Amino acid sequence: MKLLPKIYLILTFIVVSNLTIEAQELNCNVQVNSTQVTGSDKSIFDVMQKSIYEFMNNRKWTSHVYSNQERIECTILINITEQVSVGSFKATIQVQSRRPVYNTSFNSTLLNHIDRNFEFTFNEFDQLDYSETTFISNLTSTLSFYAYMILALDYDSFELNGGTPYLIKAQTIVTNAQSAPNTGWKAFEDTKNRYWMAENYLKPNYAKLREAFYNYHRLGFDVMTKDVSQGRKVVLEALKSLESVYNYDRNSFQLQLFFNAKDDELIELFKEAPSAEKMEATQLLKQINPGKANDYEKILK
Repeated sequence: MKLLPKIYLILTFIVVSNLTIEAQELNCNVQVNSTQVTGSDKSIFDVMQKSIYEFMNNRKWTSHVYSNQERIECTILINITEQVSVGSFKATIQVQSRRPVYNTSFNSTLLNHIDRNFEFTFNEFDQLDYSETTFISNLTSTLSFYAYMILALDYDSFELNGGTPYLIKAQTIVTNAQSAPNTGWKAFEDTKNRYWMAENYLKPNYAKLREAFYNYHRLGFDVMTKDVSQGRKVVLEALKSLESVYNYDRNSFQLQLFFNAKDDELIELFKEAPSAEKMEATQLLKQINPGKANDYEKILK
């Protein structure tokens, strides 16, 4: 009988170890903000938040084995703007993801996007289901789409074109949603929606963007603990390669996504550069992202 506690501890250790080894891919913080909705039972939003959290964090999105330390840090903020009817909502969804920079405590933002075309249904006892072959609901299709986009960008930052399998999965979700009545999935609706987010990353014209994304993170930021100057030069060269994307499409959604994630980071990085490099980076950034030209002046101060 005295052996039982020891056996129990061993079994507990094995279970905990397995959970650590086989952790899910995403460590996703989920927030549902319902402050704009009045006159309704607010408890539904607590249930919604919990269900979405479990959907994002408990599902296995890849065939790869992750440890707890390797899980991708991300955030989903759903801002409910209107309750159309019982169980029917209009909202925006903001998706952010980050990845650690090698040998530092710094996290580099990979995605920071607000999707303003988000309508969905949810009832208290709904089970959130997702199928790779059929469209079940706008809520789970949208969540799954962004889960795969988070994965795609994370893998692209560690391996050249490493995110392709997950871009294809995101594109499949778009294809499955073509007959759905909800907005955000169709090419003709907008030039900056979910359809184009997945579609453009896979086009040959955007190959330089994905190459720059890899160089920026893996060959630029990840080497800065050893050589800041060399890493910063790689980042600058990566930015130069974005000129071809800008020349192809001056209103590129993909470039907008890149700079939405990187603007503040780039300003802080080049503030510490030598004067000539500061000037070169500022001029380049103003050229390929003219909408933020005034912000880039901070590099020179």
